[in-house]
Amino acid sequence: MSCHPSSGRTPDAVPTGKAATLADEGFRLFFPLAAVYTALFPLLWIWAWGLDLPLARTVPPSLWHAHEMIVGGFGAALIGFVTTAAPEWTDTEPPRGAPLWALACLWATGRIAGAVGWEGAGMIGAVADLAWMTALLIWLFVLSVRRRTDRLLAFAFWIALLIGCTGAGRVGFAVGDVALATAGVHAAGFAFLGLLGLALARITVPVTNLVLDPTERTSPFRPHPGRMHLAPGLVCLAMAGDAIGLSAAVTAYLFLAAGAAFVDRVAEAFIGRSALRAEIAMLAGASALAGAGLMLAGAARLGAPWSETAGLHVAFMGGVGLGLFAVMSIAGLLHTDRPLALGLGVRLAALLLVAATVLRVLPDFGFALPGPVHGMASAAWGGSLLIWVWAYWPKLTTPPKPIAHPAAQGPTEGANQPGRRALRQAAE
Repeated sequence: MSCHPSSGRTPDAVPTGKAATLADEGFRLFFPLAAVYTALFPLLWIWAWGLDLPLARTVPPSLWHAHEMIVGGFGAALIGFVTTAAPEWTDTEPPRGAPLWALACLWATGRIAGAVGWEGAGMIGAVADLAWMTALLIWLFVLSVRRRTDRLLAFAFWIALLIGCTGAGRVGFAVGDVALATAGVHAAGFAFLGLLGLALARITVPVTNLVLDPTERTSPFRPHPGRMHLAPGLVCLAMAGDAIGLSAAVTAYLFLAAGAAFVDRVAEAFIGRSALRAEIAMLAGASALAGAGLMLAGAARLGAPWSETAGLHVAFMGGVGLGLFAVMSIAGLLHTDRPLALGLGVRLAALLLVAATVLRVLPDFGFALPGPVHGMASAAWGGSLLIWVWAYWPKLTTPPKPIAHPAAQGPTEGANQPGRRALRQAAE
């Protein structure tokens, strides 16, 4: 068995210094990057620039905003998740050091253009974003071939789809085709919904078992069969319907079906009193918000008195946002060998993130609120993610614990560490 950083490192391999520790595994570097960028960008866009961007000319600032939240903020979390989970699921060494810094540089290059709407550097940013996505895709294929496994192919498919959607959107940005750019950015958001569905299907069951039996001696919870790829599959079908130009009514029902599939996953949280645990509630809440958002968007296409954009905000901001928050919070504990117990600050931050989503969409449903609603929503959203950074920064920058030489390890290496079985079970 390989010696993963989350199970400790040999004394001569333990990184020293914060920079080395951050680059020791993907989640340590990219989760805080995702949280900080996703927190600060809306605050700047709304409070400092008044819903404008300094260098935006042809592309509407709101479209740059959507792109940066999805490809920029969510994208950093994706890099951290994939570079951490894929090695765990295939029992291989994770990328660390120079490869992670290279991905971070590519990601940051894309943000130089997007953060201020710098259309002159738009193509450079586009190439950088597509480069880190392509690197992830190639690495997943290489890992799959090397380990002779198909466990990673579903993620590879959705990342390939994300590349296509992002590329189409950036072409729209480059030629000033706002309709194409909008379609590409929205499609990229749907790709993240597909990735969210895959991640929740693999994470919810082992986390639920860890909550029900922290000793990990038993697996009292069993998932409903045939549900793993239902929500992502229906999201893909809805995307295909949009792409081939099906009528608004047909695509509306496809969105309703995809939303229902996400809501169906909420039933996995019905485990008695333990359903009140924050870890379970966050995962279920992500599914509920993703599903509700898709159904609201579908209803809007059928003539409901709200905009489709309102539904997309619920799905992307609420569903994907809370899902990523949950993944970062849970993985940030298990991969640093800590018990699965979220602190009070993180639990309140999760509620603040949901409140931010509600504040953002209330005006779309006819509820007039006093004060700058967008500003209040961005403050709640940013505050929740900055609380996460404050709570997890000490954990992420603490070097992993050293262990005895691997030759001295028995077949139960790491068995007594919290969450080790759960991390393995997520791949099954």
